[in-house]
Amino acid sequence: MTAPADPGLDLTVPPELSARAPAEARGTARDAVRMLVGRRATGAVEHRRFTDLPRVLRPGDLLVVNNSATLPAALPGRLPDGTPVALHVSSAQPDRNGTHLVELRRVVPGEAAAYYPPQESPARAGLRVVLPAGGAAVLAGPFTARLWYAELALPEELLPYLARHGRAIRYGYVDREWPIEAYQTVFATVPGSSEMPSAARPFSAEVVARLAGRGVLVAPVTLHTGVASPEAHEAPYAERFHVPAATARLAGHVRAGGGRVIAVGTTVVRALESAAEPDGTLREADGWTELVITPDRGVRAVDGLLTGWHEPRASHLLMLAAVAGRPLLTSCYRAAVDHRYLWHEFGDVNLLLPD
Repeated sequence: MTAPADPGLDLTVPPELSARAPAEARGTARDAVRMLVGRRATGAVEHRRFTDLPRVLRPGDLLVVNNSATLPAALPGRLPDGTPVALHVSSAQPDRNGTHLVELRRVVPGEAAAYYPPQESPARAGLRVVLPAGGAAVLAGPFTARLWYAELALPEELLPYLARHGRAIRYGYVDREWPIEAYQTVFATVPGSSEMPSAARPFSAEVVARLAGRGVLVAPVTLHTGVASPEAHEAPYAERFHVPAATARLAGHVRAGGGRVIAVGTTVVRALESAAEPDGTLREADGWTELVITPDRGVRAVDGLLTGWHEPRASHLLMLAAVAGRPLLTSCYRAAVDHRYLWHEFGDVNLLLPD
């Protein structure tokens, strides 16, 4: 699977701008991370703190958040020859054939599990990966060069099995393993994401209360994220989502009254746009979405986006360009590098507004 277009930005993010630990471990609060605000109508870029969000938004705006909770989706495993591997479970719910998407990664003592280039990966149809407590995963066939369909044979249901034996997926830029609680947001109520819907991580109860006092509305959707390897930059693939009827109605009411619908995270954009009619009207929706949002397709139900910082070659940048436009996106990313914003799930955020 390849991205539908080249999303790349002409810039380099220095390695030291990777957030290697949660904000709390860096000596600050979750909600004290930095927030760069970009406004499409004027091209203006503003440097803020996340705690400024209630003042930046308008009364009557709607923030739509993802209530998916992060799973400890990384399992220790062994190949038939005894080689240790990490098995990352990318889909918590099986497909119609009863299989799950998984990724095999190389175990590196004392470090995060490493990416297997396709030519080096041991993955092959029929490979049996031994898992804890008598569990096993048998690879059935490739989905991409990185992801494989697998049949899981476990001594209990998947979610309690992951809770007992799994840990949070960690990539090389994170300094050490952190407990699964570090990967949850204040909105996390529905378990199912393999990686944290990280745009909402800076929210605290205090910020949510101040938003309510300001007259900014908050409503949930659910989209369970898969495993998006930072090394592969693959196009989005099918993910499970649900847009409640109440959220769809509220979004329509807000827009009819002149308010703005601001998605918190690319996952929310994908969920809302998957539930949108051609005229932007939202409807209740539930199922799997394969929607890929590009500037050519555009957005219909979303006016703005709060998101983290993505790699300059990441396919997600196509979606960001659809929301913000390429010129503003480029300005924001150049400013973020120049002003030393922090990248990845524990880093700073970017608020993209229409005006």
